[in-house]
Amino acid sequence: MNDVTQTVLLVAGGLDVHKSFVIVVIKSTSEDGTVKTVKKRFSTFRSDLEDLRDWLLQNDCHHVCMESTGKYWIPVYNVLEPAMKEVRVCNPKWLSLVKGEKDDNKDAARICDLYRNGMTKSSYIPNKQIRILRELTRLRQKYVQQRTSDHNRLINCLTVSNYKLDIVFSNVRGKSASRIVDLILSGKPYTDEDILKCVYSRCKAPREDILRACHGFELDKFQRQKLQIIQSNINT
Repeated sequence: MNDVTQTVLLVAGGLDVHKSFVIVVIKSTSEDGTVKTVKKRFSTFRSDLEDLRDWLLQNDCHHVCMESTGKYWIPVYNVLEPAMKEVRVCNPKWLSLVKGEKDDNKDAARICDLYRNGMTKSSYIPNKQIRILRELTRLRQKYVQQRTSDHNRLINCLTVSNYKLDIVFSNVRGKSASRIVDLILSGKPYTDEDILKCVYSRCKAPREDILRACHGFELDKFQRQKLQIIQSNINT
């Protein structure tokens, strides 16, 4: 590894990133082929990450490599990205770190060696705007999935009590069906006329079928509370 002819980067750093600290090893190859190694430990607080960035620059290190460890690498990447020529993030399995007893200093040195000798494969890291967009779209997707799950729970809860609203209404969360569900959950006595008042004039479902679908078993206290919780989650 100390052979100059095998070295792609004369100066590079390897970072072993953890939740509360980062171990950094910088290796540099001189003209006579000797390798100088310096290492340091930094906290992951913002000010300490800025100290890490400054320390790398002071040691003329503009190329660094680290593992994509959970979400812990992201703050480090955000601080180093504007100042470095390359901040390479690699999947841990690509780095082929030695298995067995963990040693943070050895891991950082190993990452540095692999990187300096062109033996790492970079993960795709989009620019900051795309990263922000991806986070927002993924968050939206999670909320949509959660809403869909609540919608399915609502239908299942009604089905258990033999309310067949999902048969006569194409969308149980539509205006007419939602008003009927509110009526059922109100706990107050209601008549067929009250049910039909909840149905909008443009609803194509036969009124007779709607009434039959609403004559389920009486909701017990548990099912009513469960439905109210589900509906509250959907409406928030």
